[in-house]
Amino acid sequence: MDLKQLSYFVSVVDHMSFSKAAEKLHISQPSLSNAIKNLERDLGFQIIERNTRNSRLTEAGEVLYGRAIHLLSEMAIVKKEMEEVKLIGKGELQIGMIESVKYWIPKVISLYNKKFPEMHIRLMEVLGGDDVKNSLRKYETHAIITNQQIKEVDIETVPLYKEKLVLVLHENHPMATRESIMLKELEQEPFIISTEGFQTREDILRAFELEETVPTIKYEIERFETALSLVGENLGIALIPENYLQGPYNLSIVSKIIDSRALERTVYLTYMKNRYVSPAIQAFIMEVEGFFEYKVSD
Repeated sequence: MDLKQLSYFVSVVDHMSFSKAAEKLHISQPSLSNAIKNLERDLGFQIIERNTRNSRLTEAGEVLYGRAIHLLSEMAIVKKEMEEVKLIGKGELQIGMIESVKYWIPKVISLYNKKFPEMHIRLMEVLGGDDVKNSLRKYETHAIITNQQIKEVDIETVPLYKEKLVLVLHENHPMATRESIMLKELEQEPFIISTEGFQTREDILRAFELEETVPTIKYEIERFETALSLVGENLGIALIPENYLQGPYNLSIVSKIIDSRALERTVYLTYMKNRYVSPAIQAFIMEVEGFFEYKVSD
């Protein structure tokens, strides 16, 4: 049994078709079938039951599939680490981020590019807590900037700064000229909020809960950009991270700070504790940490 046989086996299971798997692997179907038969002969038992209509895993095949996925993932990680050992000032830097950091992250990149001008940088949005953990563990990203406090033994979570969630509403809204607004006053307003799975949604609902009230959710969105578009048409109100409002937005939108400690969140930098990264990638992590003059406490 070798890794090539395991990768063939995993491909067959993933596609549940020898023909589709063979096409994906760029080999002939008879060659793939023979590879699986040889694997079964080496193991001494059948792992895939075949008939004229479909194929399915045996109980032993299900156990092997789980182990094979883990082994192939570990080998892919080892390969990436060995590739990065050779890198000094070149290569690819993969950074995950939440939507609200896109107005300060270019400043960090500008400083970084002066030291490592040949690095290729790939930025992607990684939003949910499970997505953060999976992306880091699968080595899809080197580091992620998130508002999720990840508490895992294999993931380092460094607090960067705190920011408020501020109220945004249309300039023609009756509350737009108010000096102060209480959270409880917003319960009957058509509210715009992130969909389930987003930390910002949980933070906002928790703040309302502490006031013993609930918002009237009218719209659920995935991007703050969409929320601001709806507010710009005076269709509702929203609570947005203050850093997001550093960028250009509709001048008809007014922002207000709500007096509530619950409407404050911490932004973190996360990365794998024991992953090898090249000096160039480590330098970016240090650049992010050093960009902020102070660190927040736990």
